[in-house]
Amino acid sequence: MSEPGLDRFSLDGRVALVTGASRGIGEAIAVELAAAGASVAALARSDDDLDATVERIESAGGEAIACPADVTVEEEVRAAFDAAEDALGPVDVLVNDAGTNPFFGDARDLDIDTWEHILSVNLTGAFRCAAAFGRRVGERDGSGAVVNVASVGGVVGLPYQTPYVASKHAMVGMTRTLAVEWAPEIRVNALAPGYVETEFTAGVRENESIYEDLLRDIPQDRFADPEEIAGAAVYLAGDAASYTTGEVHVVDGGYAAH
Repeated sequence: MSEPGLDRFSLDGRVALVTGASRGIGEAIAVELAAAGASVAALARSDDDLDATVERIESAGGEAIACPADVTVEEEVRAAFDAAEDALGPVDVLVNDAGTNPFFGDARDLDIDTWEHILSVNLTGAFRCAAAFGRRVGERDGSGAVVNVASVGGVVGLPYQTPYVASKHAMVGMTRTLAVEWAPEIRVNALAPGYVETEFTAGVRENESIYEDLLRDIPQDRFADPEEIAGAAVYLAGDAASYTTGEVHVVDGGYAAH
């Protein structure tokens, strides 16, 4: 049995690769993992925004590098892992946060190209990164942790967001299956945020009617700050969650319980 104490929440000596790290929840998770002691490889498509994330980490005394890459491109994912390992060492933690949600409307008006694009980023991109991580951990006979950032839309239905919700439900299924398949060497969990104040939800928050309807369904009567989601990611990544795998950790202000 491990000794009690806050050391179980420390990520000292570990290397984390975070996708979608240029903004919002992904950026907050990257910064929080670094604050817990991890060296961070920040991955996203935008160089400029990634540089800002790296600067936040380094200005607080942490270690980070930018890994520009598109999770829908196999070669770019491979190159990002190579760059992370060359600069920081073997990756111990993978956080899959890269995501997109450009469609809001009746599913009957959804075109198949949009459907496929959303799944290619949210689901296939996450799997591509998880598979790359799993192979590398296996090759070095090591251990690790995967945190898949799903959504409350991965455990309940969200009207007018069919492709997004489908991708996140599938991510939850992938999480549970990989957790069983890769145990005990790799723990795989999902983090399911509710509504968070990011660019992702800006349109919803700017529509007064929709925003008020959502708040009525959130018992805490507000959207979360990204940092409130990041703390849960630190827990799932570290030794405090050493016996937690295949879990969906919902952080939604009570939305799914309503």
